[in-house]
Amino acid sequence: MKTVDRTCAGPSAVPVYCKLAAVTMIWGGTFVAGRLLAGSLAPLLAASLRFLLASLALLLFMAIARIALVRPSLAQFAQLSVLGFFGIFFYNLCFFEGLQSINASRASLIVALNPAVIALASWALFKERLGGGRLLGIVLCLLGAAVVILSRDPGAFASGAGSWRGDVLIFGCVLGWGVYSLFSRNLNRTLGPLQTVTYSILLGTAMLWGATALRGELRLEALSGLGLEQGLSLLYLGVLGSALAYIWYYDGLRQIGATRSGVFIALNPLTAVLLGALLLDERLSLAMGLGGVLILGGIYQCNKPLASPGKKRIL
Repeated sequence: MKTVDRTCAGPSAVPVYCKLAAVTMIWGGTFVAGRLLAGSLAPLLAASLRFLLASLALLLFMAIARIALVRPSLAQFAQLSVLGFFGIFFYNLCFFEGLQSINASRASLIVALNPAVIALASWALFKERLGGGRLLGIVLCLLGAAVVILSRDPGAFASGAGSWRGDVLIFGCVLGWGVYSLFSRNLNRTLGPLQTVTYSILLGTAMLWGATALRGELRLEALSGLGLEQGLSLLYLGVLGSALAYIWYYDGLRQIGATRSGVFIALNPLTAVLLGALLLDERLSLAMGLGGVLILGGIYQCNKPLASPGKKRIL
């Protein structure tokens, strides 16, 4: 008789899935906000401002809710510094540097590898069970993301001179996000998602500002040239795209694990396309719809309960 894994499955998991779906919609919107902000600020300065706003939003929320920042132990502070380095500083440095060599569509194809990398690392490092169903779900997510991205830019696979450098840097984003997703397990249990995200963003923000100053991009007079649209885009990136989305993502990691949370990242290109169509009058196509169906099918497949030894199906 077949057995199933009932960990956070069924109706109790629905709020988690809704939050993770909302996170991907918010992150999809960051592509639109980023396009509206493009050309107004140097990339690293924009990233520094984004996470400065995220830091202020998190601290303001905690002050209003009367939640004090806990004092982490030395070991916890070291772990939080690793998260801030890889998830905030390293990710953004690789992302903005990589986009100097390759276009956004090619970068999106590489970033779409996130669910697979997270799942394989979870299996290798933490013995998180995969099973044939989840492997199939990850493959469907990857295929769906590729279809959506290639339907927008059929030349995304084409590589130009020097593109290998951009590919390596964008793959660095995948590795950075993998570390950020996987090495928060103990901190999420002991400090909780809010404290973990707040500390990692504060530390990562300090690193970003340091790098911006060292590269000579710390020109705050550029802010005076921002219009209302660019200012709102920056607020969206900082408050919703970073502070709120990161907390909900970490809460998902805590409740359903890295593999099942990670596959929701495949929705990012789909939500970016839909929001681009709604807000920027970009064209939709049948291929994009097919890609969306594959992504949703993959997420469903990954989040079906796994067989679990010693637990029998209740008929």
